[in-house]
Amino acid sequence: MRLDEILIKERARANVEGVSKKRVLESIATLFAEQLDDVDVDELYRNLLNREKLGTTGIGGGIAIPHCRFNTQGRTYGACLTLTTPIDFDAVDNEPVDIIFAMLVPENAESEHLQMLATLAEQLQAPSFVSRLRAANDDNELFNATTSG
Repeated sequence: MRLDEILIKERARANVEGVSKKRVLESIATLFAEQLDDVDVDELYRNLLNREKLGTTGIGGGIAIPHCRFNTQGRTYGACLTLTTPIDFDAVDNEPVDIIFAMLVPENAESEHLQMLATLAEQLQAPSFVSRLRAANDDNELFNATTSG
């Protein structure tokens, strides 16, 4: 999986005011709802929040991958945000998070979903990739940093 297969420029947002984990999840739900047809923002927010209740998606190193299954008509969608100020995301290393890569996966995705998450987590562990994301000053730079090489 390449990130440019699931991310579009309109879902890359740099320097977002995060405030809290719940507020970030609300922002993610709104961002997806703005870009996708027939998405109930409240339902999506509840799905993201319920997934977090199962276990944190904060993978460490200041990074979180909130995700959930949703009626996506069989497609996977991504959104990437960087936060102006790191927030507590209950990450596995207890460090605050400033890079968020959210994913919506089809309701019936099984091993495909897990493979996408594993691939994304691997990419987000590359120090040069993470540095490019953190260095992005605006949405366009963030999109280019996320989808290049």
